[in-house]
Amino acid sequence: MTDYKKPDHWQLKARQEGYPARSVYKLKEINEKFAIFKIRGGLRVLDIGAAPGSWSLFVLRKICTGGKGFLAAVDLGALSREFDGGLFDADNFFFVQGDVTDKNVRETLLSKGPYNAIISDVAPNTTGNHMIDSARSLELAEIVVDCAVEALAAGGNLAVKVFQGAGVDAILKRMKTIFTAAKSFKPQACRGESVETYFIGLGKKPNLT
Repeated sequence: MTDYKKPDHWQLKARQEGYPARSVYKLKEINEKFAIFKIRGGLRVLDIGAAPGSWSLFVLRKICTGGKGFLAAVDLGALSREFDGGLFDADNFFFVQGDVTDKNVRETLLSKGPYNAIISDVAPNTTGNHMIDSARSLELAEIVVDCAVEALAAGGNLAVKVFQGAGVDAILKRMKTIFTAAKSFKPQACRGESVETYFIGLGKKPNLT
């Protein structure tokens, strides 16, 4: 059995590079393989389920060093300020602590778009029961895909985490109607025994409602 209390390679690397969680390397690999977001002027990204902040920090560091852009983020929890280096106070960053399904929160985020990319490492509070956890993850993934339909610009991309289980294939099937390409991908930084994977949507089709 894996000892999660003992820092692994990715956790140690994250702390050395100034990130609050190992999950940043999942996004890094996803972006290197699929170019979810490219650094260019005017890039707009939405991070759903952002806490503790590794994915947001990764995007902000890219935006600040590679060109002007904007990042919006949302989570029920607060972001960690331990490593942010002032980036969470930057003019090109907006964070709302709240529920993305709340009408006011959703409208606020939509007002900051449309976005060129949506990234989401959101996960439910796990119970240890795979069926329950998978069902809750599926529900969250559906919410993120709904947001993508509303908030992504034509040609935009999506990366969303899901727990493998019953019904998950329906999400990927739906994404294939929304994007020109949709596929499953499990980064190397995922724990070997983890049931998590990521669904990637590339090139949102125009005129979707």
